[in-house]
Amino acid sequence: MCLALPAEVVSINEEQATAIVALGPVKKEISIALLENVVPGDFVLVHVGFALHKVSPDEAARTLALIKQAGEDPIEEFAQ
Repeated sequence: MCLALPAEVVSINEEQATAIVALGPVKKEISIALLENVVPGDFVLVHVGFALHKVSPDEAARTLALIKQAGEDPIEEFAQ
């Protein structure tokens, strides 16, 4: 399944417009070039290596719960 998954921003590299994000134990470097004012602690929707949209922590949790309800493992999806 190809979804945008919520992940928490761990750190930012402003020069490269990238961030390290985490979903459970999985961390990835992604582009934040499409968003403004991203800071560590924010939650973003990640799709194909890009942060597409900021979401609240509650919205991130609800999204992950819905994905699990659909029978998918969001952490496994994110790790790919």
